[in-house]
Amino acid sequence: MKPILILRILLSVVLGGMLLYGGIGKFSKENPSPVNVVKKAQKFQEPNQTKTLQKVLYINGMKQTGYLWQFLGVMQIICGLLLISQVFTTFGAIMAFPIVINIFFFHWFLERDEIGELVQTVGLLLINIWLLYTERTKLKSIIYQPEKIKRPLA
Repeated sequence: MKPILILRILLSVVLGGMLLYGGIGKFSKENPSPVNVVKKAQKFQEPNQTKTLQKVLYINGMKQTGYLWQFLGVMQIICGLLLISQVFTTFGAIMAFPIVINIFFFHWFLERDEIGELVQTVGLLLINIWLLYTERTKLKSIIYQPEKIKRPLA
């Protein structure tokens, strides 16, 4: 096997495994009640705790919808399985990209002080970008279709 193919398999399993792990984790705890969320948020009213308050409200806001947190978990599980399958890796990488970039932005804007987690999410984002880049010739025909642009009549 070519080293690039081995690297692609390894990285797709790493990204898929992390998404699978994160997705399953979305179902491991019961959602807190709105009263408990408000109580928790009130603990972070000091000006130096703004980022923590934003993080608490963001995560718990998704949980309080009653569907978004679970939907995100299901999508992470699906993307993880697609990436691990080695048959649908490209499709999994396409589907995972918005999720991974959102995870990266969450850590960049709300947990920048957590260097280990930020480095991990940068790594996952780079893996996702690399997996998409290696399939650029296939993806180009899907994204760029100049034949579908109508030319004006002269």
